[in-house]
Parts: sequence; C-alpha cells; structure tokens
Amino acid sequence: MPYEAVIGLEVHAELQTRSKMFCACPVVDSTQAEPNSAVCPVCAGMPGTLPVVNRTAVELALRVALALECEIAPLSLFARKNYFYPDLPKGYQISQYEYPLAQRGVLRIETSRGEKVVHIRRVHLEEDTGKLLHVNQPDGEAFSLVDLNRAGVPLLEIVSEPDMHSLEEVRAYATGLRAILRRVGANSGDMEKGVIRFEANVSLRPQGSDQLGTRVEIKNLNSFRAMERAIAYEIERQSRVLERGQTVEQETLGWDDAAQLTFSQRSKEEAHDYRYFPEPDLPPLIVEPEWIEKVRAAMPELPQAMKNRFMKQYGLNAGEAALLSEDEAVARYFESCVSEAGPAVPARTIALWICGEIFGWLNQSGESIEAVRVTPAALVELLRMAGDQTINLNTAKMVLSEMLASGRGAAEIIGERGLTQVRDTALIAEVVARVLAENPREVESYYQGKTTVFNWLLGQVMRQTGGRASPSAARAELERQLSASKTD
Repeated sequence: MPYEAVIGLEVHAELQTRSKMFCACPVVDSTQAEPNSAVCPVCAGMPGTLPVVNRTAVELALRVALALECEIAPLSLFARKNYFYPDLPKGYQISQYEYPLAQRGVLRIETSRGEKVVHIRRVHLEEDTGKLLHVNQPDGEAFSLVDLNRAGVPLLEIVSEPDMHSLEEVRAYATGLRAILRRVGANSGDMEKGVIRFEANVSLRPQGSDQLGTRVEIKNLNSFRAMERAIAYEIERQSRVLERGQTVEQETLGWDDAAQLTFSQRSKEEAHDYRYFPEPDLPPLIVEPEWIEKVRAAMPELPQAMKNRFMKQYGLNAGEAALLSEDEAVARYFESCVSEAGPAVPARTIALWICGEIFGWLNQSGESIEAVRVTPAALVELLRMAGDQTINLNTAKMVLSEMLASGRGAAEIIGERGLTQVRDTALIAEVVARVLAENPREVESYYQGKTTVFNWLLGQVMRQTGGRASPSAARAELERQLSASKTD
C-alpha cells in the first residue's frame, strides 16, 4: 500500500541578544568560551533568585512573528516546564505553553510544484539548557561534564503544522525560515555552532487519507543534512513496520549520524508529561499595539519580497533571485554593483558573475561576502573591460581569480601580464594558418566529418595566443581558412 508522509517541524533558534533571557549574564560562544564562565545564581538555578524578562529578546521574537504573519497576543504567560536533566540546573525550563507570544502564521515556500503555504502553529519564547560533555577514559571509566554557559540563553521555538509531505518541502521550509531569522537579525544562522536546532514530527498515512498516523518525534537535529537523512530514514522505517501489519509506536527518537539510523530515547510523551504550570516569579508579558507597530516599521525587506523585486526590477530568473536575496550582505553587494555599473553592464550579467565566480570563491575560501577583496566598483571595472572586449571571457575569469586572492585591480593585473585581447586579424590569421599546418591529421579528420575537431583546433589557436585572441575573431578565421582549404 502506498503511504504519504506527514511532517511537522519544531525549530529552536537562539536569539542574538547580548545577555541571557532572564538574567544579565553575557551570551558567549559556547564553542569557544571557558566552560562555566558566564553563569550567575539566576541561570544556575539557585534558590531565592528572581528572573527578569529580556526586552530585546521579546523584540527579536516580535520581528520573527511579524515576518511569519502571526497573530501576536497582547498578553502571554511564561510557564515552568518540569523535567530533570543534568544540564538543566533548576529542574524546570521557563517556557510558554497555553498562552504563547504568537500563533497562526504562515511561511510560503517554493517547490518544484510551485508555491506552498506551510502554516505556523505557534511562536514562543523560552530559555536554553546547558551543554553536556561526555568523556570516556582509556581505562574504560566514563563521566560527563556540564557547561552552563548556554543555560538561560534566549530561545525562540517555532512550531509548524504537519503540512509537509516530502523532503523537498521540509528543506524549503527550513532554509526559508533560517533566511528569515537571519534577515530580521534574530539569529546568525550558523549551523556549525548549534544556534538552530530542528525537531521533526513524522508519521505515515495511506495515500489519499486525511487521518493522521501515529507520529514519532526526532530530537536535536543540528544540520539540514542530518534533518533530511533522519526524516528519510524514519519514513522508510515506518513504511516497513506498516507493511508488516505492525503498529508504529509513538516515541521520542534520537538520530545517530554515524550509523545513519534513529534510536529510541523515551516512550510516548505528551505535553502533560512535563507538568506545565504558571511561572510564579514572572508577571504576564504585555505587548502593546504601539510596540508592535514600532517593530513593524523597522522591519527589513524580507527574502521572499526581495526575490520577487529582483526578478521584476532586474530581469533575473527565480534561481538567481533566490541566491542573491537569501543573504542580506550578498543582496547589498549585488545592488551596489548594479548602481556602480549603471547601463554599462546589465544587471543579469552582474548576477551571473556573482552567483558563479564570486560564490565559487566563497565556497572554496570559506570567506563571507563582507570579507571579499573585490569591491563592487572593482568587479564592475572588470566586467566593463570584458564587455568592450579589452579582454575575453576566459581571461576575465582568470583575472577575477587573482583579484579575489590579492585584492589588486583588474587594470593593474591585465597591464602587468599583457592580457589585453588580441584583435589583430593579420596576427590571428597567421596563428590559425600555423595551427592547421602543424596538425594535418586533425584537419583531415575534420573534413571527414568529425566536426568536434574544430573546437580542438580552436583551442590550439587560443593556446598559441596565450588565451588572448578574440574568441569570435579566432573562430571566424578558423572557419574561413578551413573552408578555403577544402575548396582548394
């Protein structure tokens, strides 16, 4: 029997505040800072301490809620979510449950089947837990260390409805949400530092049914790849269980990335298992309409809106516009180049070079766009020289590579290395004649119908001119001489 996957995501995103959610301890990089160096009695859960809500965290959460078109509650409440872990020193987590900050939002995603709307159930604030480090000694002894630097860091939890049915939709939703979190300044999006974590709810139902199957929850997925692999594995596992006539058990699962499989962590778990009750030390969180409007007025252009504008304003296709609008710094770089170029270089030409050569360099070097040594003015200068045929396309790519590595200008590199394009027809004709004379077997193959030899001969012409010959002029002259020799 064919089955349909039903998938919902819970996304936990650390908010980019300077201090923690309920105390004045600084937020530090938990991968770099000395363990337990940013801890106070409040986030360590000492008796008699009182939490105070971080206003900046609330404001960042409001930005996300507005970007997701949520209904924002004028009054929300914090609750104690009771469960014990070694990295949760109070024995409970301050979160929101019955009365969250925002509900009923949407995120529009692009898929191969067109636009799809994923509904947002809730957006609420809470605090993060600490971090455990498990140590295995050579003698077989094992123990765990706890670092409370992360305990109390502001977290935003965004819960989707189970609206997704494929890995493509899940990835589009996750990447789209990450882009929004980055754009509004709520989260850095740095997956390697664990500032965004996914939890996936997965179930199967017979194709065509509108009933939900028994779901499992896969916890703490720290990358897009882990998320996709875990969901794919779970879909396959549940399919096998159902095909055998057995029942899928509701449980919480972990993901073993090394073994590429899920494993059971605990059995059936519902909200009431956590024994939520109101946080007695925090008053209701009141969000006035004036505050919401102030936040709304300061909102940046969101990635989807920017993508649509790039397509309409600059004539880009959907893929190019999406690549250039996902990161605000990249978008600023692109539009600075367009402004610098004016009518001299088409916007789409600039987009193609950024999406191709510049992005290739960023992937190879690990740099950010802000650190790129080629300014918008320098890139435009190079593209103008390629456009007016001062240099050919291959030379332009070579020059850009050197510019990216050294920060030097195009004119300096071209002048120093004598890379100006050769358009002297007499010189090109001489080189073509020499190439044909030196390669009689290849010429004969061409005449016998092996037309691919033409490109090889053209390559020899370009090689003998150091790549500086005008490709169009070299091609035309090669065609002319081959045709003349055949006639002779």
